[in-house]
Amino acid sequence: MPPRQVANEELVERLGRSPEWMFQRSGIRFRHVVESGVTSGDLAVAAGREALARSAVGDVAAVVVATTSPDRPCPGIAPSVASRLGMAGVAALDVQAVCAGFVYGLSVAQGLIAAGTADSVLVIGTDALSLLVAPDDPTSMLFGDGAGAVVLRSGHCDEPGALGPFVLGSDGAGRDLITVRGGGSEERSRVGGTPADPYLRLDGQEVFWRAVEHMTSASRAALDAAEWKPQDVDRIVPHQANARIISMLAERLGISAGSALSNIEQVGNTSAASIPILLDHANRAGDLKPGHRVLLTAFGGGLAWGATTLVWPHLARPHQLIRRNGMYDILVSILTDKFQVRPGLVAPEATPVALGLDSLFVVELSLVLEGDPGLRISFDELSEANTLAEIAQLMQDKHNASV
Repeated sequence: MPPRQVANEELVERLGRSPEWMFQRSGIRFRHVVESGVTSGDLAVAAGREALARSAVGDVAAVVVATTSPDRPCPGIAPSVASRLGMAGVAALDVQAVCAGFVYGLSVAQGLIAAGTADSVLVIGTDALSLLVAPDDPTSMLFGDGAGAVVLRSGHCDEPGALGPFVLGSDGAGRDLITVRGGGSEERSRVGGTPADPYLRLDGQEVFWRAVEHMTSASRAALDAAEWKPQDVDRIVPHQANARIISMLAERLGISAGSALSNIEQVGNTSAASIPILLDHANRAGDLKPGHRVLLTAFGGGLAWGATTLVWPHLARPHQLIRRNGMYDILVSILTDKFQVRPGLVAPEATPVALGLDSLFVVELSLVLEGDPGLRISFDELSEANTLAEIAQLMQDKHNASV
């Protein structure tokens, strides 16, 4: 998540709505937004790096990035993200299904693995829709920025973590319900016409009911395909579009509202990133436990929707991955995630000063390291003049001394 958090109170003057009005209609109190110069690609690299660092897989054979806000209209964002992650040469492609993009991306990854094209795939959902919304449009209150990622590998269909059958659908007749009209060939094909609207627009009321309808039907079909009953579901992980949509989805499925996970109050609608971000938050909070039967479902522009199921696997906590991935990778993940350092600047020979970090960095890093991965390094042992390689070696030495 970008570090800058925007509360409803900051939007009052711009939108002419009260903070409580915004919350009652969306369930959102805060959203995170990117600073100037930060892109969806930057967020994707940070999320991808952390997912790889916490994975038992190591290198992956393909990268799939779901986004509606790529850095450029052309080329796709995935090859650049793969290259910045040190994986130049692997298969890399974009998926554009708006808020349903991550579910579609998972299905693409599953297909690549099933076909034998790749034995492991990094799937990233990333969006910076704060850059696409009209500042004075009340629906802009819904959107925040962020990225999340998972690593999929080949395995057995009955093992925890294996994705179940996918149910996917679309309705192109509804394309105007969630759309950015400007910037495409449709606009450029009209000579001498008025420039098309460059902002993201949505018909909130109609989208609300379509989202409920299609996520409910897709979820039911996915449960049937997995031979699960609604009462078998321990957790629903829905796209975080609107708190009322999530509540109504659970009600229509006959699943208790407490089983529907949500972080929308704190992060808003992060589009293709919402499901992986929610999975990470829920896993860290202990709301997802090994053996839980989980239903994923999403709806977005296109219109497009989808759902699938899985049994939640045992995932090692970040501090349990120290030996496997090395301290340098953990340090890189901390720098890009918690300190929002641009991944392209990170290198073993770089110093905190070269990365634009001030003298308080060593104090903050000391506190972060003590929390997770649980390393006690006093701030006077660190210096902003140390290289990242030197800091990583100090981290390794402290870890070795503690075991």
